[in-house]
Order: sequence, then C-alpha cells, then structure tokens
Amino acid sequence: VLRSRILIVGRDTLARSKSRLHFVLITHDLSETSRAEILSDFAHYPVVQHYTTEELDKFFGIKGAKVVGFEKSGLARSLYSELKQHRINRPEHPAKSCSAFSD
Repeated sequence: VLRSRILIVGRDTLARSKSRLHFVLITHDLSETSRAEILSDFAHYPVVQHYTTEELDKFFGIKGAKVVGFEKSGLARSLYSELKQHRINRPEHPAKSCSAFSD
C-alpha cells in the first residue's frame, strides 16, 4: 500500500488531499475529541474506525498514525469493501448514481 502511494498519513495532509480521497480510516485508540473533529472535517467521505495504532504500524509500517486516508484507486475500493462494515458515518449527500443507471 505504501509503495502504491495511495496511503495519506496525517490530518494536515488529508485536509490538503480531499480531491483525491476515497475514505478515511481512524483507529480505535483515537480520542473522542479527535474522532469528532475527523467526522466533522470529513463528513462527505466514508470514515471507518478499525484497528489500533499498533496494528496500522504492523500492516502499513507507519508509526504512531491514528488517522490515515486512502486515495481513489482500485486497491482503495477493495480495501473499503472489506472495511465498510466498520463505517461510523453516513455521507451528508448521497453519492450520485452513474449516468448509465439513470433514466
């Protein structure tokens, strides 16, 4: 995932990368205040809460990260499909359907 450059680490970097963002992953050990800030700042994006900081370090090799984002990509879609059951928010505006499916 790091090699594919789809992982966005840190809140400041996430805030600057919203146009490329597919979803946000936060850890279970994130404070309630920080959790509320992420939910507010990224209300238009799926926010998934899963794993701990140690698990993110083990899986992705990023030390101390509690908030990571995934850029739009096929890999991000696959990861999100596996994690979507842990989503903790709903988009403020539902995603628009593809024009191929509209009347």
